[in-house]
Amino acid sequence: MADYENVKRKKLLFKGEKKSKKRKHKKEKKDTEEAREVVDEDAIQHGGWIHCKSTDLITGSIAIEFGNQTYIKALDNGLFTLGAPHDHGEGPSPEEILTAFPVNETKVAIKSGYGKYLRVGPDGAVTGRSDAVGPMEQWEPVFEDGKMALLSSTGCFMAVDPENDDVVASNRKVGPNEILRVRSSAPQDTTGEDEGPSEEKGNIHEVEENYVRKFQKFQDKKLRIDTTDRTVLKRARDEGALHEALLDRRSKMKADRYCK
Repeated sequence: MADYENVKRKKLLFKGEKKSKKRKHKKEKKDTEEAREVVDEDAIQHGGWIHCKSTDLITGSIAIEFGNQTYIKALDNGLFTLGAPHDHGEGPSPEEILTAFPVNETKVAIKSGYGKYLRVGPDGAVTGRSDAVGPMEQWEPVFEDGKMALLSSTGCFMAVDPENDDVVASNRKVGPNEILRVRSSAPQDTTGEDEGPSEEKGNIHEVEENYVRKFQKFQDKKLRIDTTDRTVLKRARDEGALHEALLDRRSKMKADRYCK
């Protein structure tokens, strides 16, 4: 039996049949070579930090760049200023590294290295002193013509004061001082695949129906969806509490296996 197991297994070859050699397709080989040749020169110049060109890429460790290789820097008093210029191939300094969290499809929350969330104070100064994310700690990236700005909850855009390099949000229109770049330290997936749960694709009605189909128990094959006003769901999604609101609405229908 042991001798049988040691015999090298081969594919059966019938009489008259020729052995076929495995060949690597030329197209696959060419695609592999082209992929290796793709180099992000901009990222190399900035120490491997990649330019985020859409909201879904703004997550994890980020840096906010104004001008060329100058980033906003967190101070120990909760304020922000523009840091010193960096050399070619150099990334941001530790105090210039922030952390971004997606709130919904259009907004993000940003936390400094001191563990505090960014918001705008009454005087228009950008501060990092909040312990939790609320409506005031949400920022909306705005893209137009290849340029980007960050819209605050006050309706003003983040900028650097040209007189003292303080980071502020006091203008409701985008000018040269409001143009910025967000850079990420994580390699970005450029395959075009969307991130996030598939249940959250579409409008708010479709989102609710997707979650009902996923969780609801029903024997008559009929969906039981709360038909009351969905304004509360839109508001909850903006505030980052969509799942709690959906669960509350499903619990009213008494048919969700996660509701008591």
